[in-house]
Amino acid sequence: MEVDEIKQKIEEEIAKTKLLIKDYKEQSKPVTLDNSIGRISRMDAINNKSITESALRQAELKLSKLNQAMDNLGKPDFGLCIKCKQPIPLGRILLMPESNRCVNCAR
Repeated sequence: MEVDEIKQKIEEEIAKTKLLIKDYKEQSKPVTLDNSIGRISRMDAINNKSITESALRQAELKLSKLNQAMDNLGKPDFGLCIKCKQPIPLGRILLMPESNRCVNCAR
């Protein structure tokens, strides 16, 4: 039962993350040099683009980790902390399925 629940959670997170990535890519398109907006507005748009690009990189990293978690789902060491080798609580796995460390080792 737990494996099916974890798999479903990972699939949901992958779908959400893919939508976020698509949205971030749309938002991070180049800022055009248009005379219709002022200098401050243009600077604000450039700053927002930078923030969106950072969020995009984080979402892409999360997607990579989620795909890795999906690949490792059936393996015997899935759910074990990569640092201390202790079991990761199910609650943490369901909350952050991309996590491969327990709470103590993640600090």
